[in-house]
Amino acid sequence: MVNRELIRLKVVQTVYSYYMNGFAERGSQGVNASEKELIFSLDKAYELYHAMLSLLLEVRRVAIDDVEQRELRNKQLGTRNKVETRFINNRLLDILSQNEQLLEYREKNNQMWIEDEEMIKNLYRTFCQSADYANYLESDDTFKSDQEAIRKFYRTVVCNNDAIASAIEDKSIYWNDDSYIVDTFVLKTIKAIREDDTPDAPLLPKYEHIEDLEYATKLHRHAIENADYYRSLIQENAKGWDMNRIALIDIVIIQTGLAEIIAFPSIPTAVSINEFINISKVYSTPRNYTYVNAALDIITKQLTKDHKLLK
Repeated sequence: MVNRELIRLKVVQTVYSYYMNGFAERGSQGVNASEKELIFSLDKAYELYHAMLSLLLEVRRVAIDDVEQRELRNKQLGTRNKVETRFINNRLLDILSQNEQLLEYREKNNQMWIEDEEMIKNLYRTFCQSADYANYLESDDTFKSDQEAIRKFYRTVVCNNDAIASAIEDKSIYWNDDSYIVDTFVLKTIKAIREDDTPDAPLLPKYEHIEDLEYATKLHRHAIENADYYRSLIQENAKGWDMNRIALIDIVIIQTGLAEIIAFPSIPTAVSINEFINISKVYSTPRNYTYVNAALDIITKQLTKDHKLLK
């Protein structure tokens, strides 16, 4: 699940923390401590992936409570108002509820969403009032319809939800910037679930590729251990810019981008530049984003011209 887009973001965050929190003054011990922080941060992203899948089951739990209350009210009043049970019998959610990997997570983190009951109820209410829900009730009673309903629920109700973002931020400082990437993997998981999946069917693995952890630690170390060289390149090409007035986060983004460009010859330069420009769009002002873009472009062109960058 942890892919290189997320790794780049986490490395930039960790390198920035390396300078801000005093790791830089601790020599090799500081580098090692920073690397441990990076790995822990990546582990927390994988934990968020499980937490968001678990949230789907919390919504189903609320739906079950709602159905039971409506049925009890019918019984008490002697009425026969229809109680819709399509959502609580959703086949995809049923498969997810039996998944051994997710069950293990939920057993260890059974208090994860305990303080968010009203938010969870609001998620369910919002979906029940939507056109997607109405279309779901009118659709054929098939696994594909169930799957599509949960995909739409997650995409339209869960993604970019301010209440969820606030809850996540309260639960872990490591999750602040992870949601938009983790959401794509939850949606990918929803799409990948099959009707005949057994409880031992694996969810997405922690790392998308087995070598990605090595990539993460190598990028992190190159960004820190070659900082003087990378910053000299920034200084030499910072025409019209005062290095002392460039925000540290922008320097770190360029520094880490150069580390990838130089230390990973198999990654196309254009790919690296685009990825770190995207990170700068999140963390930089429009003016500074322009500088990050220009700096990476100018420096890589100069390195290529000097035959110091061969790709």
